[in-house]
Amino acid sequence: MSSLANKRVLLGVSGGIAAYKAAELVRLLRAAGAEVQVVMTRGATRFITPLTLQALSGRPVREALFDEAAEAGGMDHISLARWADVLLVAPATADLLARLAQGRADDLLTTLCLASRAPLLLAPAMNVAMWDHPATRANVALLESRGVALLGPAEGELACGEAGAGRMLEPAELLAALEGRFRRGSLDGCRVLVTAGPTREPLDPVRYLGNRSSGRMGYAVAEAAALAGARVTLVSGPVALACPPGVERVVVETAAEMHAAVMARAGDCDIFIAAAAVADYRPQAAAAQKIKKSAPRLTLDLVRNPDILADVARLPRPPFTVGFAAETDDLERHARAKRMAKGVDMIAANRVGPGLGFDTEDNELLLIREGGSERLPRAPKTRLARQLIESIAAAWRARREPAATGDDHAQGTA
Repeated sequence: MSSLANKRVLLGVSGGIAAYKAAELVRLLRAAGAEVQVVMTRGATRFITPLTLQALSGRPVREALFDEAAEAGGMDHISLARWADVLLVAPATADLLARLAQGRADDLLTTLCLASRAPLLLAPAMNVAMWDHPATRANVALLESRGVALLGPAEGELACGEAGAGRMLEPAELLAALEGRFRRGSLDGCRVLVTAGPTREPLDPVRYLGNRSSGRMGYAVAEAAALAGARVTLVSGPVALACPPGVERVVVETAAEMHAAVMARAGDCDIFIAAAAVADYRPQAAAAQKIKKSAPRLTLDLVRNPDILADVARLPRPPFTVGFAAETDDLERHARAKRMAKGVDMIAANRVGPGLGFDTEDNELLLIREGGSERLPRAPKTRLARQLIESIAAAWRARREPAATGDDHAQGTA
């Protein structure tokens, strides 16, 4: 049985060409057992008729903020906002993102988004230039900081004939993301903090020290944790990846910024997974002006960056802490040494080099923890991340159970 069975989905449809996909999405939601109430903006009705979505959803489509017939029938806009278990807007246009970021309530859909306490998921769909515009990027960052989850967009050919980011996710992908929100998984109710991607340490206004991390593994881990039921915060260095569905993302650039973002949140999480490739060193001082190519040699004075993983592990009440180790040789020995030196619960180690680790779609991991090890064979990073999360969840539960047993015993003998 689908995790959406008997769930109440309020589906918002705004005015973009991708609105035609809403028909298939409604069909899939109903087939999964969900109750669906469609709310359309005025622009959306220019692309697909309310009658089509009414026939598929089995409910009258709502359009107007003040609908006398609906209000009289007990489905006024406040009741409708309370009715929903989840709000999904697909497509979510650039205009809708802007209005939601501003907290506008100038039509029924934006009013419901503002009045509902249910999770809000947005599936953006627009031209690539609109998606890349600084105003849209700022609106997206603001919405994500408020806990709104963005599903997509995907990259590919757009309706306008251009290609790039801006395609709405396919209905089946949106269905899977919604099912993941309600599926009880191995980390249900757990708070997970993940780091991903590289850091950049500025040399001057033009150049920086960095590394080849794409962030794919860390993003896959964050997505897998969310699918396992966790409430996930992702602290990300600069990457060209969309935020995973249902994940709150905090974007940083330098190791110091990542350290500050993590330490501000680590005390409130149950599991910390440090998948980012953090620079070990930074220039002691970045040049204020561009460094010119003049001298035949250039010497850089580097200083150590803070150790995020070790600092989290040293907290008075640390979360279950997982580090990554990218090694070129002697993988197991280096991984075991790193686990002991950092004082962490688990190390996920992988080889890097030509065709391994960075810039690849797949990977393999050696998990080192107290009392044993586990090998996860080479697989696509998305699949490998799910396997890793299951191993972390099992180890986390095993660590918690003795503590819970001890507490019960103490209470029984008091």
